[in-house]
This record gives sequence, structure tokens and C-alpha cells, in this order.
Amino acid sequence: MAFANLFFLFVFLPMSLLLYFVMPWVAKNAMLLALSLLFFSWGKPAYLPLMLLLILFHYLSGLEMEALKARGSKRRARMVLITAVVFDVLLLCFFKYAAGFVGGKALPSPLGVSFFTFSLLSFLFDVYREKAPAPHNIIDFGLFATFFPKVSMGPIVRYADMAPQFKRHRFTWEKFGRGSRKFIVGLSKKVLLANTLGDTFYALSALPPKGLSACGAWLCALSYSLMLYFDFSGYSDMAIGLAEMFGFRFEKNFNYPYLSGSVSEFWRRWHMSLGAWFKEYVYFPLGGSRQGTLHTCINLMAVWLLTGIWHGTGACFVLWGIYYGVLIILEKMVLSKAFAKLPGFVGHLFTLLCVVVGWVFFFSPSPGSAFTLLGHMFGAGGFIDATARYYWASSWRLMLIGALACLPVWSQLGRNLMASGKKWFPLSLVAYGALLILCIAGMTNDTYSTFLYAQF
Repeated sequence: MAFANLFFLFVFLPMSLLLYFVMPWVAKNAMLLALSLLFFSWGKPAYLPLMLLLILFHYLSGLEMEALKARGSKRRARMVLITAVVFDVLLLCFFKYAAGFVGGKALPSPLGVSFFTFSLLSFLFDVYREKAPAPHNIIDFGLFATFFPKVSMGPIVRYADMAPQFKRHRFTWEKFGRGSRKFIVGLSKKVLLANTLGDTFYALSALPPKGLSACGAWLCALSYSLMLYFDFSGYSDMAIGLAEMFGFRFEKNFNYPYLSGSVSEFWRRWHMSLGAWFKEYVYFPLGGSRQGTLHTCINLMAVWLLTGIWHGTGACFVLWGIYYGVLIILEKMVLSKAFAKLPGFVGHLFTLLCVVVGWVFFFSPSPGSAFTLLGHMFGAGGFIDATARYYWASSWRLMLIGALACLPVWSQLGRNLMASGKKWFPLSLVAYGALLILCIAGMTNDTYSTFLYAQF
């Protein structure tokens, strides 16, 4: 079930909010768990028993680790941790990499397998390191694992951050209003921008890369860059908004990444929960930057190689991870000092160039097609042709709107309107209502369009 879906918007979400509102406090979490399991199993009910087994397995593992550490058996607690982590990694590898074909038929993965696996791993690490107590209420833990706003595509919420909220999330009209506005903004990003930009990208990417001129190749890469941003940040906004409607607080997952002045800054602003996860549970345990330059470079490359493989094992994802590992290392060791002596816009332009080039590896089906497209972006196929003229003429306005929508001025304007008192409050309601109506019209007229990040 997708958020940008009329059934979700007019049936599942209102039903969920109504039940949450009328349920007594002691039953709210159990009701949210039941709804989340329904959401998780929608369309793939065969995986519901697997999710229930995973909840029970990790719940018992957490209790066992806590009990062993309380008795001073740290070595046995570590073995429980290692066993559970290996199990999770093998399960993730099976569904993402080994189970592409079983008996000659494609095997669909459970909804959000990468995201809920990383959430469960964070639970194991946080309990072992005593950053959060093991849950003694399996309902609360099950809700952490399956909470429907985050289960399919994140953000990756760490157990230590969500556990304290189980006992104190309360419905308030202020939270509901704030969450609703975030949801509408995210829905607008997906329906009005990402889906429309996708028309240009999919039309150009369907053409042979060697047949594109430089202008056509750049339009293909730029339209994907904007489409992916609005698609994934739109989902994150919807997830965060939905959680707030039910009284939960999730940290933001995107912070205007295309305004970044360096590649490192870009990845501190893009998919922030994934970056924080790798930093907390991979980079720091490897030693971070505390063991000298060589080990820092090795650790950075390991993190980025794993980040690439997390998205998929295809050669392009591996190249994408290596590409960013090399860039981050060069930036830390050489480029940051050089750019410090230059005007700020130079670092910004360099970052945008690197990011757009990186997305070519991300969306290309093979390294050969990626390098061919990159070659044509830099002139191998001529500067412009009739195809490029046609698509630029039909899409430049939308590209401009997309570029402007990457700026924080619009969200700041919305916040100012909401905070300006009774005079402008009705105008803000009209603006958000108009966005919602446009989204409904877009969903009614559009064919089904899933989220790009759902494949990861």
C-alpha cells in the first residue's frame, strides 16, 4: 500500500485516525500494531508470519542480552548479539540479493526489508550497549518494528530514539495539524513534482544513451536528480507527518541537500537517517577517524562500499559506493583546503556536478550504459539535437519549478503564515487545501506510480 494512493488517503488513514482517537490509552499501541501489520501484509500476506517471527525472535534476544549482562555474562550476551546480527544480515542478503529468482520465478521481497532490518539491527545494538532498556512489552516492540509510517521506506528510526515515546505519545490537535501539513507537503512533492518529472526522465532513459546529445543527456540526469529528491523526500515528509498525527516524533530525513557546499555536506543532508545509522553502527565501531589517516580512508571506503551494496549488488551500485568513497576521501584530504580559498559558489557547483554524475551510476542498468551517458553529457554525442530541443521545450518550466522547490524559502513562508496569527491563518488553510485538491486530482488522473526507493 502506498501513501500516494486514494485508498490509503480516503479509507486506511481516516479509519486509523478514528480508531486511534476513540481507543482508550491502554489499547492505542495494540491498535496501531494491528494496523501496521495490516499495512505491512497488504498485497503480500504470505510474509506476515515471517514478520511475527522476527518480532518474537528479536524481542526474546533483547531480553536475553539484558539478563545476561545483568548477571555479568558479557561474553554470552555478545554471542547472542552476534547470532542475531548474523541472522538479520543473512535474511537481508537472501531477500535482496539471493532470492531474485527461485525456481526460475521472481520472488518478491517483503515490504521495506532493508529498512525494517536496519531498525531491528539498531535495536540489538542499542540494547547491547545499554543505550535503551530491552522492551518488556512485546506490543510496544512490535510497534517499533512495524509502525506503518516508517516500515516501507523509513526514515530509519533507531530504537533508542523511539522507545521512550511508547509511554508518552499523545494525540493533540496541534500535533495533528502540524503532521497534516507535513503530509500534504510530502504528497505534493510526490504527486505534483516527482511523478511529472518522471515523464521526462523515463522518456529520455528509454532512448539508447549513445543517441542522446549533451543537452539531452544532461536533461535526463537532471530530471532524475530532481525526481528522486522529490520522490524520497516527499515520502519522508509524509512518514514524519503521519507519525506526528499519532503523537510520535521522527527526526527529519532531508535538509535541502542541493544547497550543499561540499559532497560531505550533501550526505549530511540527504537520507540523514541512513547516514546516521552507518556512522553510529559501522564507522564509529571501525574506529572512525581516531586511528590515523590510512585507517580513516579505509573506514570511509568500507562505509561507502556497504552503502552502495545496501541499495543493491549490481555493478553500478558498487561503482556508486566506490565513487563516493573516493570523493569523500579526496574532499577530506585535499579538496576542502583548496575550496576554502575559493568563492563559496565554486564548492556548491562542484558538489552539484558530482551529485548529478553520481546519480547516473545510480539509475543506469549497467556500467556500460552509465559511462556512455556520461560521455554524451560531456560532448561525445554533439551539443544539441531535435530530441533535446523537444524535451527541453516541454519540460523547462517544470525543471525551473523543481529547482525553486529545492529552496527552503517556501517552507519558511508556510511556517510564517501559520505563525502570523488569525489574519493570515485562513490563507494558509486555503493554500494547503488547494495543494491537497491538486494532489487528489493528480492521483485520480495518473496511473499507479510507486515510490522509487521502494525497490531498495
